[in-house]
Amino acid sequence: MESGRVAIVEDDPVLLDQLGWALRGRFEVLPARDAAEGLALADHDPDVFLVDLRLPPSGEPEEGLRLVAALRKKCADATVLVMTAEAERKLALKALELGAFDFFRKPFDTSDLLVVLSRALERRRLLRENRALRDDALKRRSLGRLVGASAPMRALFLAIEKVAPSDATVLVHGESGTGKELVAEAIHAGSPRREGPFVVVNSSALPEALAESELFGHERGAFTGAVASRPGKFELAHRGTLFLDEVATLSPAVQAKLLRALESREIERVGGRKPIAVDIRLVAATNEDLEARVRAGTFREDLLYRLNTVPLRIPPLRERKEDLPLLVALFAERAAARAGRPPKFFAPEALQALATHTFRGNVRELEHLVEMLTLMVDGETIGPEHLPGTLSRTDGSAETAARRTSDDLPFSEAVARFERERLVRAIARAGGVKARAAETLGLDANQMKYLCRKYQL
Repeated sequence: MESGRVAIVEDDPVLLDQLGWALRGRFEVLPARDAAEGLALADHDPDVFLVDLRLPPSGEPEEGLRLVAALRKKCADATVLVMTAEAERKLALKALELGAFDFFRKPFDTSDLLVVLSRALERRRLLRENRALRDDALKRRSLGRLVGASAPMRALFLAIEKVAPSDATVLVHGESGTGKELVAEAIHAGSPRREGPFVVVNSSALPEALAESELFGHERGAFTGAVASRPGKFELAHRGTLFLDEVATLSPAVQAKLLRALESREIERVGGRKPIAVDIRLVAATNEDLEARVRAGTFREDLLYRLNTVPLRIPPLRERKEDLPLLVALFAERAAARAGRPPKFFAPEALQALATHTFRGNVRELEHLVEMLTLMVDGETIGPEHLPGTLSRTDGSAETAARRTSDDLPFSEAVARFERERLVRAIARAGGVKARAAETLGLDANQMKYLCRKYQL
């Protein structure tokens, strides 16, 4: 009884027949004589590939190595075994670095080959089971692009599901990197306005002189450079949802005009004289204490009351650490797909180390860290030794951990390690924006470019 499908890529017809006879009855065998035929077999989704490294047209091992890399790129879950001669151990190790699961030597012993195949098939089965479980978990533990199974996230999902069908204004509270825009997306997707536009405005990115024009539009000639009339974000969001992020950064003048627009459901363009009716649902967000802003006189109290019809709070990552394995698996799969690389698996010790980290940048910081590790770490498994700095240590203080990792190094290497770790952390906390990371580190653009090139970041 056949227990799997095996693709064999071997240009020697005698050896190809021998392998076919050895596996016949146990496996469905798919033969190929060169790399092009072998790559085409990926469309048949075999459970295992057996690949000879010395393939036509050159007969050099680079042909087989390129095929291994191409198979893993085309099918991230491909389980590849390579066949090598006795003296080609270095080539086999190179194939493992490119994503091959294992290797065996020619001439082969049938019993040894069956053992290696059994291990490969078990890996394939586990990958399929893990993917099915992850897909099922995401269906049960996600709302839109929000992911989580912890009690705080389940409470957030329930609150979103309750408020989404209404037209109530929502104020989302959350630290930087927690996913405030994803909450707004989920509210919009669950509302009767889901077929309408979803317009995002980052208030902190609006220059004060242009904020009013960006939100409410302007008429031709309203100010220098206004060569044509232009609608603002309110008009663009008509019959949809307007997401106003970092609302605390709006100037007093814009706050006043925003309050009037919410109360009257009308706006006036800059330089305009007639009111324009707008039908929008507003979701605002902030990472600041707006009540403290009101007490300081920098935020209007009446606007706060108008925005705060339904408050929602997103828990920071430190309050939902049980979601970390699910988030890591999701981010690792996405990063591998974007880079065209095989997926990486985080060892339990690495997950334990991550669970001890503060993650001031929250989910965004975690996502950028996982992406960096996916790109930089060779092999399938990411262990605690691959984590930057004190993340790789779960015992003792940060200072002690840092001292243990650098005291025995030459001075130049210790300095280089320190520089690289500072850069990685700063870039992650800045959401991947290197210019912002440079500002926090006190570096100019040229220094940042030099260091990123130096450490391949």
